[in-house]
Amino acid sequence: MKTLEEIKTEIRESLMVPAKAVELLDAYIAANPSDDEALTLRGMKHWSLGERALAINDYLEAIRINPDSKARQALQATNDILDYYNKDLYNP
Repeated sequence: MKTLEEIKTEIRESLMVPAKAVELLDAYIAANPSDDEALTLRGMKHWSLGERALAINDYLEAIRINPDSKARQALQATNDILDYYNKDLYNP
């Protein structure tokens, strides 16, 4: 079983496709379900795959485990993106 640091290094150095990274993180999280950093990273990979709901679920779970997790910032950025709209597009 790889450590989270080994997985992060492999993702960074090999420019791994997000789907493969999610697979590695799934296996790691199955063995370490309370690792908020791994959940945050998997959420980011889900986001890059366009899997918005899965990303948000991972961020929320990471925040539940550790309220000071970096997932809080990721969730805020996610909400900012999803809440954005351009008023000019609605007022011709």
